[in-house]
Amino acid sequence: MEQPKSIWYITLLLTTIAGFCDTLTFVAADTLFSAHVTGNFIVFAYQVINGNDIYAWIKLLTFPIFIISVIIGGYIASKSSLKYRILFWEGCILTLSGLLAVLFHYLKMDNLWTMYIIAMLIVFAMGLQNAFGKIFSKETHGPTTMMTGNVTQAALDIGTLLKSKFKDANSQLSFKKQFVTIGGFLLGCFLGAIAGKKWGLIPVLVPGIFMIFCYLKNNHIKVETKL
Repeated sequence: MEQPKSIWYITLLLTTIAGFCDTLTFVAADTLFSAHVTGNFIVFAYQVINGNDIYAWIKLLTFPIFIISVIIGGYIASKSSLKYRILFWEGCILTLSGLLAVLFHYLKMDNLWTMYIIAMLIVFAMGLQNAFGKIFSKETHGPTTMMTGNVTQAALDIGTLLKSKFKDANSQLSFKKQFVTIGGFLLGCFLGAIAGKKWGLIPVLVPGIFMIFCYLKNNHIKVETKL
């Protein structure tokens, strides 16, 4: 993929995958967020206050796992000249998560603990994606795992467009970028909700394999400047 089209493609891909994984684990892994991990604070506090889940504390494990993943993502980036190497490993871990889900289901080992093991692997994969977004921020149109900042920018763009009677070219372009970013995430959320309800965590195989395929197709793109 070459610039500038690669930015649009990678943004759509990553936001869709993040929305998919985040919703998939929320639906199929006891309301656990895998991409937007700070949401687990809210779920944890809610479950503790209501006293209806003795395993609520497990959600706090997402934070050290996420932190370790980001650190490893930074290390991978520092050791590789290929800018998408982090995403390759993310795809591998998502694929592994899906294969484990299939294996546990086949062996009739579907239980709370195997579910959490797979969910934590997905959290790790999303940590790598977050690391990619920070290290190679110019490779996407904005954050791909949490949409608050993107929605804020879209709202500001709408305000500017209304003020200029839709004649501000910069705001038009910015809004298009946010539309792709937010739209991709929303699409992923819908797909993740449907897949999680029907097949549990097994569908995480799909984004994993797709990401590996995209990497192998474009693994010649090298880092120009390390950040």
